[in-house]
Amino acid sequence: MAKRPALEPLEHVTGAPSPASKRARVEDEKVDARHGNGQRSNGHQTAPQPQPRNHIDGPQTDAEMHEAVQQVGALSGEDEAGEDDNQSAVAAPRRQKAPEAGYTDLYLDTIDRKVLDFDFEKLCSVTLSNINVYACLVCGKYYQGRGPKSQAYFHALEEAHHVYVNMETKKVYVLPEGYEVMSKSLDDIKFVVDPRLSKAEVGRLDKDPKLSWDLLNKEYIPGFVGMNNIKANDYFNVAIQALAHVAPLRNYFMLEALSARPQIAQRFSTLVRKIWNPRAFKSHVSPHELLQDIALRSSKRFTLTNQSDPVDFLSWFLNNLHLAVGGSKTKPNSSIVQKVFQGTLKIESQEITARANAGDRLRFEDAAVKTDISRFLVLTLDLPAAPLFQDALEKNIIPQVPLTTILNKYDGMRPQEKSKNRVRYRLLHPLPPYLLFHIKRFSKNKFVTERNPTIVTFPAHSLDMSPYVEPNPKEFPPAEPVWYDLVANITHEAVKRNDDSVEGEQDTKVWRVQVRDRSRDEWYGIQDLFVEKERGETLFTKESYLQVWERRRGQPGASTTGKGKGKVR
Repeated sequence: MAKRPALEPLEHVTGAPSPASKRARVEDEKVDARHGNGQRSNGHQTAPQPQPRNHIDGPQTDAEMHEAVQQVGALSGEDEAGEDDNQSAVAAPRRQKAPEAGYTDLYLDTIDRKVLDFDFEKLCSVTLSNINVYACLVCGKYYQGRGPKSQAYFHALEEAHHVYVNMETKKVYVLPEGYEVMSKSLDDIKFVVDPRLSKAEVGRLDKDPKLSWDLLNKEYIPGFVGMNNIKANDYFNVAIQALAHVAPLRNYFMLEALSARPQIAQRFSTLVRKIWNPRAFKSHVSPHELLQDIALRSSKRFTLTNQSDPVDFLSWFLNNLHLAVGGSKTKPNSSIVQKVFQGTLKIESQEITARANAGDRLRFEDAAVKTDISRFLVLTLDLPAAPLFQDALEKNIIPQVPLTTILNKYDGMRPQEKSKNRVRYRLLHPLPPYLLFHIKRFSKNKFVTERNPTIVTFPAHSLDMSPYVEPNPKEFPPAEPVWYDLVANITHEAVKRNDDSVEGEQDTKVWRVQVRDRSRDEWYGIQDLFVEKERGETLFTKESYLQVWERRRGQPGASTTGKGKGKVR
């Protein structure tokens, strides 16, 4: 079929659209704009108006025209071989390096700080990947990447949520445009993602009483905030709260660079810094991220769904934390954990032997005494057996025992029977800066776990440990007291719970921690999300299970563990 001829030549049609591809037209507009031929209307570049051919300035011969076309192609980024212009125009979206002029704070008004929660594990909500994770600052969800094919990019297009923060670099971007936001108004969000205090600020934590307010205008004290009990992780919460108030350990994990260390050290550092965050968005924290790593490392021995023993967990955690920060399995005092908690114990054991004499009477013999030197992180204290029978008048009386009485286990004179041996214990100088006392309340047999409800009475200040330490003039002056003050006290409470099992009514373990505010010399009780003020004189009325004692500074032999190399002075 013959083609229908045009009614008039194309060059004589005024205002006719160009038959060139979209990309070529855009590049021609750019070239004209460079030479001042473009016009602006409402802030947009417009195509130049066509001019009669005889008024165009430029090459007139075919060779000159071909050379001019090649120059325009070089400016537009096209190669001489040529490609499919329409396909190249949509090959990849163009990303802005900066916002348009006059729109520096575009989309920042859509950020909702009340829904932001950076305590949970950094996993993409779609792919569950932990690589290159961004948090949407509009809805708080995590997404992977910010490229044209990433989950965050699709979320920005589908939900019109445009502002994202990188959870590792703390840089904020606007999507789908792709440029970084440099506004100072986002510094509070970056600080909450990864709180960092200076060395001077950390040094004032125990000196300057400080009050803060969250986004709901709720008052809280940094360092004394609640912790989420996701299901049954209250045993974990009380142990972490106690460790977060051990000053040398806390300062180390708040100031030391741990990016090259295992995740357990990094996540514990992050959790401690969030507990002491003075500019938090909410007055509580969630331990989900650290719990996930602990469940993985312990092969599901400690999880957030099953309740465990705080002392059992603390022993496991301190040993793994010691290895995570570069500690040695054989060399003592090789990490901040051992420099704070590790002490030395002398154990004397003597085998119990007996034989019958001529009258067939048993006669005990004194065997040789064997002496061993052992190191410890936690000291176990045994409670006296609770009375089996009580009269009618004393049936509601709970037995009590002073702390100094059960500490006599370590005076080196009172023997205890252990298996076939008679054993005596004695502490050795130097004592560690912090002592951990485990008051053993539970005993297991083949059928049931028994609890000893005996109350241990103790002073909150001035516990003298010198009667339980073997004298050593080289380490400590003789006859001088060794004072310790209480820092944290983890307590146990048995709550009756009815269920449909065969056993009927069961005791549920509830864990609580009491911690001291050094700046105010006050005590606070923390049970999961609940924080309340307590009186120091009534701390012993609870069933103490684990105690943290701090050696008083300013006395002979007192030491504090410093940052970095862990210098002891």
